[in-house]
Amino acid sequence: MITKIRHIIFLCSMVSIVCLLIPSMPYSADPIVKKYTYNIYWLGLRGGQAELEIITSSDSIIIKTHATSAPIVSLFYKVDDRGQSTLDAAGNPQEFVLKTREGKHRRHKITKFKTPPDSDELTAIFHNVLDNEVVEFPLQRQAYDPLSAFYEMSTRHIEVGTSEYIDIFDNKKLYNAEVKVLKRERINVPAGKFDTIHVMPLLKSEGLFRKTGDIHLWVTDDERKLPVLLTSKARIGKFKVMLVNEEIK
Repeated sequence: MITKIRHIIFLCSMVSIVCLLIPSMPYSADPIVKKYTYNIYWLGLRGGQAELEIITSSDSIIIKTHATSAPIVSLFYKVDDRGQSTLDAAGNPQEFVLKTREGKHRRHKITKFKTPPDSDELTAIFHNVLDNEVVEFPLQRQAYDPLSAFYEMSTRHIEVGTSEYIDIFDNKKLYNAEVKVLKRERINVPAGKFDTIHVMPLLKSEGLFRKTGDIHLWVTDDERKLPVLLTSKARIGKFKVMLVNEEIK
């Protein structure tokens, strides 16, 4: 039983991937806060909850994610995962912070991005807080952390039957990620019915989740590209992450 519960909540750390294709928003003198709530289901059971919050102002964009296990599951295997990406007004990443608790496993990692004129060249500074490790990596071209990468993707025009590519730096590695744009579909989730675009991201990032199978994501077929449904395989069965609520503050 405990093993099955661990498999369910192991997936909670993956939920931040709903930030793929995060909806872009107009800038404002006063911060605009948009909050999205998702439920995580495994074999029809709710194993956890995730929140996505985007704060947009005239000089910055802050993206926050928070995934937690359901109370009954937390008795056996508690999950409390937080991620935050800070971007400048142009959408360039400044800092990415990942702090997770999954059972007894802990991670606390910070990546800072330095770009001219702040530095002579594009640079990523990786800090593993728990291991007291600091490493600096020169970058040949603009790269993004796992959250800011998909904010950037939300600004692009995507076509069914094509793929989009973007460079992601995460956990001391730089790689070129592919997002396949599969088809248009109308789907129903607790938050309502949506016309969506079905995409499949091919990711290697360790920062936000551990890959167990192909990930399929449905985002609204409009300028927001809001994630409303995510599915993937678990070690036992399949799981779903579904949008249940939208809130603007």
